[in-house]
Parts: sequence; structure tokens; C-alpha cells
Amino acid sequence: MVDISNKPQSLREAVAEGKIRLKRSTIELIKKGLVEKGDVRTVTEIVGLLAAKRTPLLLPLCHPIPITNVSIDMKIDENESCIVITARVKTIAQTGVEMEALTATVLALLNIWDMVKKYEKDERGEYPSTLIYDVRVISKKKITLKRA
Repeated sequence: MVDISNKPQSLREAVAEGKIRLKRSTIELIKKGLVEKGDVRTVTEIVGLLAAKRTPLLLPLCHPIPITNVSIDMKIDENESCIVITARVKTIAQTGVEMEALTATVLALLNIWDMVKKYEKDERGEYPSTLIYDVRVISKKKITLKRA
């Protein structure tokens, strides 16, 4: 691990985003709440939250830091036939939360795939439409706290 002992605590925020392309019929099932495994939106939000909190267990060189807030947003993009996940993570710590935001995003996308993969097969049993893509950090903020 990188030694952060001498770094001051700061208010930090990172936002990550990613997409999963699905068949239009699968997106309709999600919108109507007809996915056999359950409510995709609710489960995805919980998975993203847990993923952010468990990042140091998955990435052993990532510092365990106190997360002060996680929000997972799931939007359906009808034009691209995809779902967009946005994860926002905040902390007051000596290091940032980009890895937590990225981990939350990726695990949320993987959860969607797990919940809907049975609907994505074509007549040959393949998955021609599905694609997880454009996973990236879209913003980072750091605000140095004033010492009393």
C-alpha cells in the first residue's frame, strides 16, 4: 500500500459511470418489473452500495476508508438500448474514492447482467446484443478541510 500517513484529511467525491447494452425486449421487462429474479433497479442499487463498501476486500492494495455516502443511479437510455449506471461515492479521508466508485459501477452492471442474461440469448443461444462498456471516472473532487 502507498503510505498516506502524512496526508491531511479532505472531503473527497468520485463519480463513475458505465453502460450495459441490452435487447429492447429485455429493457421493457425491466421497466415493467417482469424480470423473474426480481426488481432490477432495487437489487442493482444495493449491489452497487455493497460493492463500494467492500472495495478493499476485492482490491487488496486499496486503503479501507470510511465512506460517508454512496448513491447509485440507474437510467434507461432508449436511444442506445442500454442502461447507464452512475455511482457517486464520498468520504472524509486521506485518499480518494475513485476505486470505490468504479467498483460500485462495475458490480452494478454485472448484477444487471446476472438478473437478465436469460432474456438476452438469441435463437442460437448466444448473446449478440449485450455489452458492458464506457466504464470510467467522470469526476473527482477534493476539498481540503480547515483545521481548527
